[in-house]
Amino acid sequence: MKILVIGGGGREHALVWKMAQSPLVEKIFCAPGNPGMNGLAETVHLAVDNIDGLCDFAQQHFIDLTVVGPELPLTLGIVDRFKVEGLAIFGPSKAAAQIEGSKGFSKDLMAKYGIKTAAYASFSDREAAAAYIRDQGAPIVVKVDGLAAGKGVILAQTEQEAIDAVDDILVKKAFGDAGDAVVIEEFLTGEEASFFAFTDGKNILPLASAQDHKQIFDGDKGPNTGGMGAYSPAPVVTDVLYDRIVKEVVQPTIDGMAAEGCPYCGILFIGLMIENDDFKVLEYNARFGDPEAQPLLSRMKSDVVPVLLDCARGELTTKALEWHDRAAVCVVMASGGYPGDYAKGDVINGLDAANAIDGVRVFHAGTALKDGKIVTAGGRVLGVTGWGDDVAAAIKKAYEGVAKISWNGAQIRTDIGQKALNR
Repeated sequence: MKILVIGGGGREHALVWKMAQSPLVEKIFCAPGNPGMNGLAETVHLAVDNIDGLCDFAQQHFIDLTVVGPELPLTLGIVDRFKVEGLAIFGPSKAAAQIEGSKGFSKDLMAKYGIKTAAYASFSDREAAAAYIRDQGAPIVVKVDGLAAGKGVILAQTEQEAIDAVDDILVKKAFGDAGDAVVIEEFLTGEEASFFAFTDGKNILPLASAQDHKQIFDGDKGPNTGGMGAYSPAPVVTDVLYDRIVKEVVQPTIDGMAAEGCPYCGILFIGLMIENDDFKVLEYNARFGDPEAQPLLSRMKSDVVPVLLDCARGELTTKALEWHDRAAVCVVMASGGYPGDYAKGDVINGLDAANAIDGVRVFHAGTALKDGKIVTAGGRVLGVTGWGDDVAAAIKKAYEGVAKISWNGAQIRTDIGQKALNR
C-alpha cells in the first residue's frame, strides 16, 4: 500500500512511525511532514489546506489511503473532495467535521441527544453575551465557536474577564472569522481526560484512555495551549467509567450524527471532565489528539493500518484493539514565549542522544531543516515520549530524554503524569 498522511506535527509523526511498522505498507508520503520523519516517509511540499494539490498528488501517485491529521482540511471538505474522485480517505466529511468546527453545533448535538455536558448558550451579539455573563456570574467559560488551534477557550475567574474575552473574540476579532460567535458555558471542576474511538459511521472501536495537560505551566496554571504533554493509560478513567463513556457518549454521538444526516467516520476525540465518578463532555474533536496520539500509538500493539482502511471504506469489523501493558508519557518541549509570540530558527541540540535511549522516541512537531541542522519552527517543537512498566517509569524515561535536548529558550512542564501518580 501507498499511504499519504496530511499534516506536519507530532501527531502526524507518530502516525507515520506507527504505520511504517505495518507489513501492509510499501511507501508513506507526508504533506508537508517534518524533518523527524526522514527515513520513514517522503515529505511533500504541499500545505494542509491545498485541497486541489493534495487530491492531484494522491491521484498521480496512486495513493491507496490518505490519512488526515489536523482539523483544518477536514473542515474545508477534503474528505468530500477525495471521495468524489474515488480516493480512499480516513476522516469525517465537512458536514461531520462541524462537530469540532463549531462549538455551537456540537453543544446543540449533545443537548438534543441527551449527552451530559455543561450548561451553555451561544451568542453572536456582544451585548447579549455580556448580559448572560452578568446573569450567570463567574467563574465561567468563554469559547470561540470556530477553530482556534486549541487556544480559543478562556476560563474566566471574574465577570469582567469573561466580558473582556467576549470583546476580544466578537469585537476585536482576535480569532478572525472563527470568532463570529461565542459559546458561554458553566464552569466545570474535576479532572480532564481524553477519550478516542474509531468509527465507520455506525460501528465503534474505542481506544485506551489518555490524559492531556492543556495549560502552559505546572499545576495547570496559565493560558491554554495545544497541549503540553499527555500519558496513557489515565487512571481517572476507571473500567466502569470507560464502559459508561462508550455507552452514554460515544454511541449516542455516532447515532445522533447519523440521524442528523451527517454520519461521522474517522476518529472521534471526546474531551471529558471527570469528578466524583461521573463525567460531562467538554468538547469534541474530529481527529487524533496531539499530544495524546504519541503515547496512544506507542502503546498500540495492533496494526493500525487495517483499522484506518476499514473506517475509510465504511466496513469496520475489528472488535477490539490490542495494547502493550506498558505505560507511555509524552512531554512537549515548546519555544520560549509560547503560547504567545516566540522565536523560530534556534538550533536544536541532543536529538540523537535522546533517541538513543532505550524506551524513548522523540516525535517532531514544529521543526525545520536549515543548513543541514534541525531548528525550531513552531510553538510546540518536540514531543519526547517515554515508555515503561508503569506511569512512573514512563515519566522517568520521558524526562531522561528531555534532559538530553536543548535550544535557546526551550520550555517544558515538569509535572506531566503526576496526576496519575497521585491516584
